[in-house]
Amino acid sequence: MQLSSTVDEKPEDILPTSLFGHLWETLNAFGGIGNSMTQNQNAVSQGSATAPILVTGGAGFIGSNFVLDWLATEGSPVINLDKLTYAGNPANLASVHDNPNYIFVQGDICDAALVASLLEAHKPRAIVHFAAESHVDRSIHGPEAFLRTNIDGTFTLLQAARQYYETLTGEAKDCFRFMHVSTDEVYGTLTPDAPAFHEDTPFAPNSPYAASKASSDHLVRAWVHTYGLPAIITNCSNNYGPFQFPEKLIPLMIANALKGKPLPVYGDGQQIRDWLFVLDHCRAIRTVLENGRIGETYNVGGNNQRANLDVVNTLCSLLDEFVPNSPYKPHTQLITYVKDRPGHDRRYAIDARKIQRDLNWFPQESFETGLRKTVEWYLGNAAWIEDVTSGAYQHWLTKNYASRESDHPAATMEVAR
Repeated sequence: MQLSSTVDEKPEDILPTSLFGHLWETLNAFGGIGNSMTQNQNAVSQGSATAPILVTGGAGFIGSNFVLDWLATEGSPVINLDKLTYAGNPANLASVHDNPNYIFVQGDICDAALVASLLEAHKPRAIVHFAAESHVDRSIHGPEAFLRTNIDGTFTLLQAARQYYETLTGEAKDCFRFMHVSTDEVYGTLTPDAPAFHEDTPFAPNSPYAASKASSDHLVRAWVHTYGLPAIITNCSNNYGPFQFPEKLIPLMIANALKGKPLPVYGDGQQIRDWLFVLDHCRAIRTVLENGRIGETYNVGGNNQRANLDVVNTLCSLLDEFVPNSPYKPHTQLITYVKDRPGHDRRYAIDARKIQRDLNWFPQESFETGLRKTVEWYLGNAAWIEDVTSGAYQHWLTKNYASRESDHPAATMEVAR
């Protein structure tokens, strides 16, 4: 698949040409074929090595990274069900377009008949559920879509999975898993000195997005305990890395800085997030899928707590280094403070000791190494950014930021999730 750019100012005029490369080649170089598992194989991996998995939302940011990583490491077929909303991009998976082990189906997880037909036709050994509306600001402007996809969609999948599971026998039944990928935002917010979220932290969601994900987590738990569905939940911290849609903090800052646009920072920029490199998250999901206990929840974090303003300053320093001929150096001059998001959570932090202790998973990337690789990827794939930042995206930016007058004389940034 050939990606084209519609940039008015050609990025190669200011970017080193050596940074341009193919999407998957760069991603694979970032460790896409790594594997941190040391556990013995369990029922899932003991099942037929050729049995496929069904992935929902596999054209989105985390989902597409997972599909690429799975095909590179596991090799068994993937059926990718994605509605292709604004954040779903088939170009993310261009490198596997002709892979016989990759099947793409455009469709809605709320379509019960479609989901049932895919389960019947492909007989997957697992469902890995990423599909979700995931942007907090969008949930504030339009919560209906979040309730439909995150709650109704998860319910539809659970019902279909339950009915499919009841038809299985023997090894196929023993092997089947429903993997539900969720967020740390279900736990609410933390004070500066509070301990990190653990798996037994009570839910206290503070945005429509977080409430919808908390609801979906509760549904999954109920289907395990009421119907015996072999499901597992993961709750992750803020992801970053290749293919992230540039409404989120890190890719938005990179895209804006390269064009000399303001870098909008909410409030004082001291909101703290725990940052997790997306391929570390993919490895964690594979680890939980293959070795996790049914009915359990596993928190997945990167052990990298950073204030948003610190993240933006670090990005600016990296861009100064990687793009020495940029007319916008130093990029910190582009930082612009804007009015804070309504109900903005102050701090997230993940206690990931359970998955580390029980499943021997640990993140392989530090924030420094992961962020450097991420910046390199976006610099090397400027055409991808231009391709996804369409007119509809520009309309969204205007809608979200036009009413946010600058609070201070210097900073711009969108808080990831």
